Amino acid sequence: MAVTLRPMPDEALAAWRANADAEYVRERIEAGDSPDYARKRADESSAEYFPDGRPAAGQLVFEVMDGDAVVGALWLGPVSPERPAEWWVFDVEIAAAHRGQGYGRAAMTLGEHEARRRGATRLGLNVFAHNAVAHGLYSSLGYEPTAINMSKPL
Repeated sequence: MAVTLRPMPDEALAAWRANADAEYVRERIEAGDSPDYARKRADESSAEYFPDGRPAAGQLVFEVMDGDAVVGALWLGPVSPERPAEWWVFDVEIAAAHRGQGYGRAAMTLGEHEARRRGATRLGLNVFAHNAVAHGLYSSLGYEPTAINMSKPL
């Protein structure tokens, strides 16, 4: 396995965004948000980080490659222009057929190198509580909780 990151070509960006937005909405609903609120948050994120459908300055969207095969995607970048050294992993997605084979770990490690190379001093992410596989991966890579949201259905 020779995993690399390749900047996502323009022709793949729109389809990836549609899929990433749909997955984000689904995850937020599963975490307890209403469908309307989940969609609103996805739209706000798109407007901020992808004005005119293109990544905002500093936002990096990569295809995760194994040789010539695309096995996933990784999006990371600064949290905001006011905090240029604080970066965030906004999305990492490995295609279902390739999960459990080390591609997520490799993508995260390569993403850390990209962020560090561009001046990042901190890399954060969000993981939904119901995603035990992601929790395990991120913990094994050294990520630690910085806040924990809790809720109780009434």
